[in-house]
Amino acid sequence: MHTQKFINDLSYKIVGACIEVHKIAGPALYEDIYHQCLEREFAIAGLSFKSELIIPFSYKDVKIDCQLRCDFLIEDLIVLEIKSVADIHPIHRAQTLNYMNMLNVPRAILINFNVTNIYHEGYETFASKTFSSLPRL
Repeated sequence: MHTQKFINDLSYKIVGACIEVHKIAGPALYEDIYHQCLEREFAIAGLSFKSELIIPFSYKDVKIDCQLRCDFLIEDLIVLEIKSVADIHPIHRAQTLNYMNMLNVPRAILINFNVTNIYHEGYETFASKTFSSLPRL
C-alpha cells in the first residue's frame, strides 16, 4: 500500500525532473520538446511512466471514441500534464483534475514550462480523495 509520504516524495522527483529539463532547455519551446526531454529524464531517474496515455471515456455506458490523452501517468499514481503557455487558465486545471479523477489516481501535477522559474511560478499539484484516504507515513 502507498502512503501520502510516498506520493509526496514521488511528486518531488517529478517536479525535480521538470526543473532539470527547464534548466537545460529553457522556457518558451514547444510542448512536444519538453515532452520528449521528460521521457528521457524519467528514464534516467528510473521512473516508470506511460506517455500520451489514452484515457477511456464512456457516456451512459457507451464507449465514446474521443482519444483523451494525458501527457504522462507516472508509476500508475500521478498524472503529469505539461504546458508551454503564457498563462495557466482554469481549463488547464480542469483538464488535469478530470484526468486524475478518470484514472482514479491520488495526485496530479500541472507544469507550465513557459516561465522563468518552475518552482516559484510554474507548477500546481492536486490531490484526489484517494490521496486523502492514504495513510500519512
